[in-house]
Amino acid sequence: MELRTLRYFVTVAEELHFGRAAARLHMSQPPLSRAVKGLESEIGAALFERSPAGVTLTPVGAVLLDEARALLDRADRLRVRVATAAGATVLTVGLLGDSTDPGVRRLARAYRERHPGVEIRIRETDLTDPTCGLRAGLVDVALTRAPFDETGLSVRELRADPVGALLRADDPLADRESLALADLADRRWFRFPEGTDDHWQSYWNGGTVRRGPVVRAVQECRQAVLWNGTVGMTTTGHEPGAGLVTVPVVDMPPSRVVVAWAEGNTDPLLRPFVQVAVEAYLSA
Repeated sequence: MELRTLRYFVTVAEELHFGRAAARLHMSQPPLSRAVKGLESEIGAALFERSPAGVTLTPVGAVLLDEARALLDRADRLRVRVATAAGATVLTVGLLGDSTDPGVRRLARAYRERHPGVEIRIRETDLTDPTCGLRAGLVDVALTRAPFDETGLSVRELRADPVGALLRADDPLADRESLALADLADRRWFRFPEGTDDHWQSYWNGGTVRRGPVVRAVQECRQAVLWNGTVGMTTTGHEPGAGLVTVPVVDMPPSRVVVAWAEGNTDPLLRPFVQVAVEAYLSA
């Protein structure tokens, strides 16, 4: 029973869908299905009940899920201890100006408890670099938001947050229960500098080229709205600040919180960090 196969099984069990699990594992579905069927043959029992809508765990699968998670956790702890003994004791984490996120706080606490011998170095970046320095090699892993160009990167979704329009409290639209992008079509928006990732820029501009002041940081976004009456998108869970409100925008897809790292990164500290991040965000 290989650890890799157990990771495949746990991913399918978490997604309850082979297609989504394959996408998360960056592999095609047929070899994933074969791996799980091979595991079922080895165990001698079905792990999933399969249907067109997806899969559900069998009682045997539920038992294996608990045991597999515990075993994989022990393997990750072993990997970190060995890496620490070999001198690999530092992991640099990029944050996208969002260190007040409760998910980050839970992750910091859980990782410190599980891997106290590893030093985490934080590099916080502004909104112009959604990869937080990954492409420049400045960080080992990034806690950030999608979308951005994922070429050469591995990306794992941790959470999806609803999005709304950031407005002055005295804006004519501020008392609306919800808005559509069309309601904001003739307004000036805050936007990011030229050269910012195209996927990122397009998402936060509602898929359209906008006019308005250029910003680089969260506080600059808020000040642009407060002083100029411009608008822009923000997550509805963030406290907008004095004099500002957030109104949900119904036709904006949610903002995905992700953990990202360079494909092929073999740092033994990386996989355990990603696993703890997934658990920390799922526990919300």
